[in-house]
Amino acid sequence: MLDIALQDLSEDVVVTTAFFHIHLPSGGHQLSREVARLVLIFRLEGAEWMIVHSGISIPYQSAQDGEVYPLKSLQEQNSALQALVAERTQVLHDSQALYRLLTEDAQDVLWRTDAHLVITYISPADERLRGFRADEVVGRHVFDMFNGEGVAEVKAMIARRAQDEASGTPVGFLNFEVQHRCKDGRLIWGEVMSKPDRNAQGDIIGYHGITRETTERKRLEEQVRQLAFHDPLTHLANRRLMLEHLDQAMSASKRSHRHGALLFLDLDNFKPLNDAHGHGVGDLLLIEVGERLKTCVREADTVARFGGDEFVVLLCELATQHDEATAQAAAVAEKVRTRLAEPYVLQAAPSAPAIGHQCTASIGVAVFHGRDESQNAVIDRADAAMYQAKEDGRNRIRFAPGSAEAG
Repeated sequence: MLDIALQDLSEDVVVTTAFFHIHLPSGGHQLSREVARLVLIFRLEGAEWMIVHSGISIPYQSAQDGEVYPLKSLQEQNSALQALVAERTQVLHDSQALYRLLTEDAQDVLWRTDAHLVITYISPADERLRGFRADEVVGRHVFDMFNGEGVAEVKAMIARRAQDEASGTPVGFLNFEVQHRCKDGRLIWGEVMSKPDRNAQGDIIGYHGITRETTERKRLEEQVRQLAFHDPLTHLANRRLMLEHLDQAMSASKRSHRHGALLFLDLDNFKPLNDAHGHGVGDLLLIEVGERLKTCVREADTVARFGGDEFVVLLCELATQHDEATAQAAAVAEKVRTRLAEPYVLQAAPSAPAIGHQCTASIGVAVFHGRDESQNAVIDRADAAMYQAKEDGRNRIRFAPGSAEAG
């Protein structure tokens, strides 16, 4: 005890004030040497003094890591901590709301898989897109989402990623476009953006990504391609696409040592039909010619309309020997000539009168091998041979001189 004082308020009332140091009740953990004040009020009752009131003023303090903090300071810190907790709680709430906005309300599909490509999460957008509920998708392999071609594309992507990583090439997001299966049996196009998840050691432990539907974009792209590379009347390849295919065929011929051939056709009796019945009926003839030409060739070959009444047929992967390849081209050319010479019945509408027409074609053939000449040179030779067929009486086949010999 530091000090004590007595004060008489009356003959039977006395106030005692004492000052002393205060310590924690547990030994060895002294708070501080702060002074506390004890006030006792005594009253004389008979022959004894009785305590009628007591009070103590303690500088409440706490010790942490050797530091002493007044209670008021702790209360202030507690209030600040409560405010911080409230702030962090609001931030968490906002983050959760943003997460729901980005995942549950997003139009694109967000997904995650484990290292074995088993789906562990998929956002609600997938149900809107493909019709499958999340519980029908989670736990299944990603290959179940795609058609056969899509599965092959994903496998190829994984193989490419593995090769890049083995060579030390950094791999971030990979983009690929595949068809996805819908619950109702439809197939839709989707662009997939995928990135691996890695642990601290750099090992892949899963994948995450976004899928965006591109069906409408693909449809528009196909329309643009159709307009850019196909004849609007017959829907055959146009000159531009034919030149592209010819370039590819010449490159393939150089690799495989097989020949190719170009057939250049011009209709012999087209103008009189146009003059007599108008362009509408003439267009019907051109459409029918295109359909007949497609029945004369393989799927790998190309039929194109060059303009007017001129058509081109590109034959690929003929024999390696020149004479044999020439015979193959001649057989196709004869098939074309015979098929186009069959009678035509043209009718613009069910109520319109049917118009009968006989039309033949003059055909020039140029056999090529590799890249021994340019595309234009091949076309020019076939065109010249076609004019020779016309001069020789029409409805004939003529081979261009100077066809490339096998090397």
